[in-house]
Amino acid sequence: MPRQEKSGLMTTTNTVSSVQTTEESRHWRGTLDLRFSMLDGKTFPTKSYSTSPLRVQRPFYPAAAPDNCQSVIVHTAGGMVGGDQLDMAITAGPDTQALVTTAAAHKIYRSQGDWAEQAIQLNIGTGAYVEWLPQELILFDGGQFRQSLRVNLEPGAVWMGWDITRFGRSARGETLKAGAWRSQTEIWQQGKPLWISQQQLRGGSDVLSSHNGLSGYPVVGSFLLLGRPITSEHLSTIRTLLDLSTSKDCDFGITELEQGLVACYRGFSSQAARQYFIRIWQYLRTEVLVQKGYVPRVWGVS
Repeated sequence: MPRQEKSGLMTTTNTVSSVQTTEESRHWRGTLDLRFSMLDGKTFPTKSYSTSPLRVQRPFYPAAAPDNCQSVIVHTAGGMVGGDQLDMAITAGPDTQALVTTAAAHKIYRSQGDWAEQAIQLNIGTGAYVEWLPQELILFDGGQFRQSLRVNLEPGAVWMGWDITRFGRSARGETLKAGAWRSQTEIWQQGKPLWISQQQLRGGSDVLSSHNGLSGYPVVGSFLLLGRPITSEHLSTIRTLLDLSTSKDCDFGITELEQGLVACYRGFSSQAARQYFIRIWQYLRTEVLVQKGYVPRVWGVS
């Protein structure tokens, strides 16, 4: 039976499904509806509805940035198999400030033929500032995963986000010999596309070793800021910072966009990719958006 809990201004509903017997019912159909509103000058998650295996932890307000509402999404099943589906909707009301992350790496296990699918939509209100910074995704050899992310920005809204993907459990020597990965990202503002990216990769393909593909690296990632233009001076400073602090055992780059920037990484380490993106994120947060910098405790990094 559904269970409802009220804590302060947030209403949380967790639905626990009854045991099913059909083959189709053995797959997860997780949903999430997370909404932020500005109340008395502070951002609160005013709705947090989820169905298994998704759950949202209680909001956290870091001492370093008390105006920023931090929410952590937990995938209680630990990973996805073929046939699983996750649908997440995150809505930020006008002038809200929120950071949404995940509690652990997202694992996609070997599939028997079906796709595991994830669809995320973010609607960001006028003047709101939202960060979508999940932990890395690990695609096991033979896994099949399809994901989509769409962000809708109202006037004056700003969004920063990243994705980090590891192809195969490379620490164990595993490579992506079979399986497939598809990813689509769309960022829109008032009917105008700010960024559209479609990518796909098949296990065992030449793209894994091609210089124009992964070049033998198992980890790739991208970082985006959209909704706020940056100056050439800021871009130059970020490039200098990365040249001085990033390992040379990888490839990385950063490019200015009309309403923001994009940075890309390919290398051997998902931790190195995250540190690379954290440096960019913290600089943009403090120097461009005039926000206080901090790192969520759930990441386990300093």
